[in-house]
Amino acid sequence: MSFLSAQNMTGGYDSVDILRDCSISVERGQIAVIVGPNGAGKSTAMKAIFGLIMIKEGSIFLEGEDISMLSPQQRVKKGMAFVPQTENVFTTLTVEENLEMGAYLRKDNIKPTKDQVFELFPILHEKRNQIAGELSGGQRQQVAVGRALMTNPSVLMLDEPTAGVSPLVTVELFERILAIKKAGVAVLMVEQNARQALEIADMGYVLVTGENKFQGTGKSLLENAEVRRSFLGG
Repeated sequence: MSFLSAQNMTGGYDSVDILRDCSISVERGQIAVIVGPNGAGKSTAMKAIFGLIMIKEGSIFLEGEDISMLSPQQRVKKGMAFVPQTENVFTTLTVEENLEMGAYLRKDNIKPTKDQVFELFPILHEKRNQIAGELSGGQRQQVAVGRALMTNPSVLMLDEPTAGVSPLVTVELFERILAIKKAGVAVLMVEQNARQALEIADMGYVLVTGENKFQGTGKSLLENAEVRRSFLGG
């Protein structure tokens, strides 16, 4: 079984099933990317895995333990961190205060982790005393990811981390995500920049109407003619 494994998820909001028998997994030190058209259920799948919505059918396992009934807070304690697409920073707090908020569950010394975040995102160290609401979109995303890393997660979940940022910042963020992967973290990411995301992905999942349409290595999906024609613009 994979390090994080969501198996046969069916569910959504109230009586509407957005996910239909959807399965997604990721290993430690790997990047798994979820792509697909708008309305495919990508973000819903992420929320289900993190416990923000409850699934009607299926199971979610972390290190072989069934966590399907745990709350998001309990999943954080198990080592999961989730960065939503929007409203993912405390805009009235400084960069450093945002990072410290990410470590609210920890009882140990957080300085070494904070130093690692500053090393990963040098701009955050430079702007550590600046109010987060004054930062650019790309810098806010770095704050959001940095705050998630303050929990020392074994699984980092990113919902559209490059939404609304420039192509240059997208490249920079992907480089940082690769560095996080190399540190042994399992990274699960939803991305609209499908081609670029699959280029750095160990595994990719193409969802259509909440179902697994294609899955495989990032390389194999990039080479799949139907995936390229239907989802990558040729």
